[in-house]
Parts: sequence; C-alpha cells; structure tokens
Amino acid sequence: MKEKILKAFEESIKVKEQFIKENVDAVIEVSKAIADTFNDGKKLILFGNGGSSTDASHIAAEFVNRFKKERPSLPALALNTDMAVITSIANDYDYSDVFAKQLKALGEEGDIVIAISTSGGAANVLKAMDVAKKKKIKSIAFTGAKGEKFAARATYAFVVPSDNTPRIQETHITLGHVLCQMVEEILFEEPRKR
Repeated sequence: MKEKILKAFEESIKVKEQFIKENVDAVIEVSKAIADTFNDGKKLILFGNGGSSTDASHIAAEFVNRFKKERPSLPALALNTDMAVITSIANDYDYSDVFAKQLKALGEEGDIVIAISTSGGAANVLKAMDVAKKKKIKSIAFTGAKGEKFAARATYAFVVPSDNTPRIQETHITLGHVLCQMVEEILFEEPRKR
C-alpha cells in the first residue's frame, strides 16, 4: 500500500513538472488575457462535467470571493451550478445543450471562457466552445493528452501530458490556482488600468 501511495504522488509531481515546463509562457499569456477581460468590465465563464464541474465552480469562487489577497470581487461564474437550468435544458432539449444554451444567454463578446474536459470529448463542452467562437468570446481549454481536437477549438489550450484522469484533474486545479494568483498580482499589485 505504501508503494502505491508514493507512486501516486510521484506521478502527480512528474505530470505537473512536465506540464509547466511546456506551458509556463502560455500561463503568463492567459493570466494577462483574463486580467484584461476583467479590466474591460467583462466576465469569466467556466464549465465542465463531473470533477471538472467542481473545478469550474471552485475556480469561479476564488475569483468572486478572493484567492490570496483582500481585493474587490471579480465577475466569474460556473455554468454547472444551477440545477434548475441544467435539468430543464437537459429535459426539454438534450444534455449536450446544457452549457451552449446558457452561454448563448449569458456570454457576450469580450468575455472569456474556461472549458474543462479531461477527455476533450464531452459533447456539451464542445457545443459550448462552438457558441463561444460564434459570439467572439475567447476560450481557454483545460484537457488531457487525448483532448487535442477539443484544444484546437480554443483560443488558448492547456493539454496535460497524461491520459490518467486523476493526474489531469490535479494539474487542472493547480493551473486554476496559479491563474487566480497571477491575475490577482496583475490587477492588484502591478500598475492597474482600472
């Protein structure tokens, strides 16, 4: 049992190390893009299924409340939190429409989206990415090694070099935390545009 525990932590560390070596410049670019979105008075919209849905909610909460700094709230919302909306869309239309219909209603040009899918194959996430493109909403994909087609639909893409769902999700939440921290530093430490 001890060996399995150690192996799980070692795998998580290795995946994160490889991911950040390949993506540090993209993390900087995306941090600036999210900060610019907030500076322009626009919002961050997040969504995903299963564990990715709770990651979306978690990251939205860090922006709305605070991450590490006492600062004003930032406009972020997760589309996977309103059960009445989700179940009515799924019931009246199809589960593949649950994020697309919300993004059509709530998203506007200048917003930015974080779409999370470990596999990159979730139909509802892919449909919402198409809506983002049509509405000229910048999109950020969080996915795993098999999600290249999903990543190709995004303005910015973070592909975790693993097909192991727990390792992908662990990297995604670390990435979400780092983006929160960098956005706070850009908006509330560096000279601000606001």
